[in-house]
Amino acid sequence: MIRQFLHAFVNLLFKLLARVEIVGLENLPAQGGCIVACNHMSRIDPVLVFAVGKRRDMTALVTDKYKRNLFIHPLIVAVGGIWINREEADVHALREARQFLKDGGMLGIAPEGTRSQTGALIQAKTGVAYLADKAGVPVISGAVYGSESAIRQLFHLRRPAIHFQFGKPLMLTPVSRSNRDADLQRNTDEIMCRIAAMLPERYWGVYAGHPRLIELLNSPVT
Repeated sequence: MIRQFLHAFVNLLFKLLARVEIVGLENLPAQGGCIVACNHMSRIDPVLVFAVGKRRDMTALVTDKYKRNLFIHPLIVAVGGIWINREEADVHALREARQFLKDGGMLGIAPEGTRSQTGALIQAKTGVAYLADKAGVPVISGAVYGSESAIRQLFHLRRPAIHFQFGKPLMLTPVSRSNRDADLQRNTDEIMCRIAAMLPERYWGVYAGHPRLIELLNSPVT
């Protein structure tokens, strides 16, 4: 009941306060385990993913620093968020996330691990690629822009325009034991280049000029 109320309330806020354009919502599977991997430039990005996602079994990996936030903490608990210590290899959180995915849940993750302070993509960690491989689930790349200035615009009494696009579900190439690190990096770059391909050029950041991004732009596969 709390989750349904939060979902309705958040959607109402976005409709009233922002102009949100969503493309590819049909690419989010109606059921089955999957990871929604989105870039992260604003605190409202995870809230937006929660708002547009229709599934009741959707949750996210959330940095444990918010456990000390008296407002955010109960909201994360209400939606079943999985706490993770981003300062170390949090084996417990990864196991919990893997089981959640194997049980058929939809998990939102920011591959970059934190909010970008540059206004563009930053180097991603390999956690999403690792979880997708261990759980055997597809990854849906999500690209959002416009959110990085949304709060500032609201303070100036302007309705921000936020654009969100989801790519098609992708089963990543399996990771081999003999070439684990390189395979995880390859799959991570694949996810991030697919995100970049759905963003305007000014947001490409560290992935600008990446051979895989250039390939996707010449023959789009989102």
